[in-house]
Amino acid sequence: MILSDRDIKQAILDGDIYIDPYNDHMLQPASVDLSLGKHFLVYDRNKSAIIDTKKPVEGLMREVSIEEDEPFILHPGEFALGMIYEKTGVSDAMVGRLEGKSSVGRLGLMIHVTAGFLDPGNTVNMTLDLFNTASLPMLLYYRMPIAQMVFERVSSSSERPYDATHAEALGSKYVGSGGKPVASQMWKNFDEKHESKGQK
Repeated sequence: MILSDRDIKQAILDGDIYIDPYNDHMLQPASVDLSLGKHFLVYDRNKSAIIDTKKPVEGLMREVSIEEDEPFILHPGEFALGMIYEKTGVSDAMVGRLEGKSSVGRLGLMIHVTAGFLDPGNTVNMTLDLFNTASLPMLLYYRMPIAQMVFERVSSSSERPYDATHAEALGSKYVGSGGKPVASQMWKNFDEKHESKGQK
């Protein structure tokens, strides 16, 4: 069941939801508004002509950072990894679902392709899979409203939450990631250590 504003406030007080920084103006009827961070990763087409899912992609991407007066330009059909400014976490009894805001969706901006799930026990600056579906370049600004997080309670507390204690057993690759976007670690699924786990 999705938590209402009343339940979100109580869950924050109880320690089941963590958001930093947090202000009451971020609270919506059944979600919390989140904003855009300053760090991005973009593909550098000059370095490679193909993405091989069996190989690390860090070398194919370059970092771009912006300040308050300098927007990030996302061109039509372009993909970039971004970050949520606020660090968000849930206890082992909760999950979070990152959703786009109507205003950015109406501009043609997708904020995630598939990576919008906050696992029980994880605390991160959520990664954004940004894609411009519009026919014009789009300017994105540091700390602009970009997304909203919806929270739900799981049927029971997770036996192995997505945290540092269980990271190796789960094959977790993005536990506690924050500050800057982390490129896809898909290639690790082809490593012998991860082959049987099939993790994210």
